[in-house]
Amino acid sequence: MKPLPSFRSHVITTELKGGYQVVATDLNKDGQPDLIGLASGMNELVWFENPGWKRHVLASGLSRLINVAASDNDGDGIPELVLATGFSMDAARSSGEVWMLRHAGDPLVPWKISQIDRLPTSHRLRWADIEGNGQKVAINAPLSDARATAPDYHGKTPLVFYRPGAWKREVIPIETDGVMHGVTTLDWDGDGREEILTASFEGIHLLRRAGPDRWTRTELAKGSPEPWPKSGASDIAAGRLEGCRFLCAIEPWHGNQVTVYTHLGERWDRRVIDHSLVEGHALAAADLDGDGRDEIVAGFRGKGHTVSIYKAGDAEGSRWTRHILDTEVPAASCVVADLNGNGLPDIACIGGPVLKWYENLGR
Repeated sequence: MKPLPSFRSHVITTELKGGYQVVATDLNKDGQPDLIGLASGMNELVWFENPGWKRHVLASGLSRLINVAASDNDGDGIPELVLATGFSMDAARSSGEVWMLRHAGDPLVPWKISQIDRLPTSHRLRWADIEGNGQKVAINAPLSDARATAPDYHGKTPLVFYRPGAWKREVIPIETDGVMHGVTTLDWDGDGREEILTASFEGIHLLRRAGPDRWTRTELAKGSPEPWPKSGASDIAAGRLEGCRFLCAIEPWHGNQVTVYTHLGERWDRRVIDHSLVEGHALAAADLDGDGRDEIVAGFRGKGHTVSIYKAGDAEGSRWTRHILDTEVPAASCVVADLNGNGLPDIACIGGPVLKWYENLGR
């Protein structure tokens, strides 16, 4: 087994308030990924320009920011952004404004912003090419039903999308009961169309577009076996071990476990590889050392907050070792990207007041 590379940490800022999500995307068309640092306790959406990490403001006058997603849909080399604000865990107080942001010619000055929707508990935004035509749509996955209440959050949690240009809400006619916390998009079966993976109180599900108004929902795993509302999964990511897909999750909601699912025949075998998290929230999978096996990056924001890397000891994913990356960031989100252009994947994590990146030094 190859050893993990070394990482050198770099502090980008310690002046955020409620750092919640980090997104790597090239915002100024210079070929280098910049970092959006979304902080729920600030009234500005800010980004940091690579390589000097100068701070810029994308938009201001906002409140309770929760998620942003980037995609260059008009082909000008600079992405358009969708942003969700007005979030609260209390659905009755969660207004769920959804915005579209586009640069006004100079990406270094505040961007044009317009509201496209208002959907209570709007929580996770992702872009996906659901039709395989090269045209991505913006997925909006609310946290819960607009009438749901703690602690069970029972209700029909919606899932919708918007086509750029029209920005009209289109409903995905599949509803989830309870909290839906994690969403990721990927081309699951290699057909050129992207599918949606969701992590919710009901478990881990794969959503496929089967026609203009028809979707299918397939249960892949039930997640945590504990009784509701400690059931299911909170965050979800997909990786590969020498060509074989695996899934990884944080379970249950804001939970203490990092789990790995490997495919055995018709079922996914669940394995808990760590149970020491306190309010787990950050999750990513990527090949950090170039050995053909993806590692797992997971972090938690509760007491003793830690970001760890988990490395598979075999191609079957039956053995994993944990390596601590950082104990200073109460990680709410981590992302993997080559931030310095040396061909090696780096890591960036955000939480509380802090945004840091970890330079991959190789072996």
